[in-house]
Amino acid sequence: MILSMTGFGKGIAVTPTLKITVEIKSLNSKQLDVSMRVPGMFREADLQVRRLIAKDLERGKVDVIVQAEDTAGTAPMCINTSVLRAYKEQLEALASDLQIAWPADWYATLLRLPDALKPQTTAAEQEQVDAMLKASADAIEALREFRRREGTKLEAFFSEKLAAIAELLTQVEPFEQERVKRIRERLEDNLSRLEGIDYDRGRLEQELIFYIEKLDVTEEKTRLRAHLSYFAETLALPTPGQGKKLGFIAQEMGREINTLGSKSNNAEMQQIVVRMKDELEQIKEQVLNVL
Repeated sequence: MILSMTGFGKGIAVTPTLKITVEIKSLNSKQLDVSMRVPGMFREADLQVRRLIAKDLERGKVDVIVQAEDTAGTAPMCINTSVLRAYKEQLEALASDLQIAWPADWYATLLRLPDALKPQTTAAEQEQVDAMLKASADAIEALREFRRREGTKLEAFFSEKLAAIAELLTQVEPFEQERVKRIRERLEDNLSRLEGIDYDRGRLEQELIFYIEKLDVTEEKTRLRAHLSYFAETLALPTPGQGKKLGFIAQEMGREINTLGSKSNNAEMQQIVVRMKDELEQIKEQVLNVL
């Protein structure tokens, strides 16, 4: 079983005075990277949420947004002085540019503008903190379920690509035998055209064997099949967290395919190798999303 690092989860908790919504989104990353946007009243609980994420999500670029909506209409408000100051400066500049009068009543004008008032930041009560942590836990579990569903899709994708590479590997064998025969015939034909030169037939056979052995791809095919099997076995492990290992196996598969191509010395074999590389590149791209 594998898990994707991509996911989204949402959790909602309600108290007598607040509706708390937690949204968590994750993307692929080499390590755990958490970014949080939390209302001031929950700042002290920030570390607790991070601990929940580190325990359950392990890896990925994680964005957390916590919103608290006052449902009782009892949240104390205060004047947003910095925003009003900026509004006043802009209105004064506008009056100067357009040669119009300043407002007759600054208070009435400014307090009607957006964000003129803001909730007064106070420390959350324990009941509210507990609700926020529950919403966070629910969002994390929803994200994990999303990751499981995406992991199932990735597993099917990888199985399809592994089967494609294995099938292409079987297509190499006919061209491999034909290639050896062609190389031998070409060398012997070239030697037969050399007039007045005598050569040791036995030594020629030894050199031909040595040359053909250098082009033999039996070991590469055997190792590639072993890597394909190991990749499939790693996919099937019951405990998630195989992403890095699958990346290493894919690198080893690439080495064998590259060596196979360099030894092919045959146009048809090289075309097959190119197709194998294409399938492997698709695997490598998606392995980056595996936890």
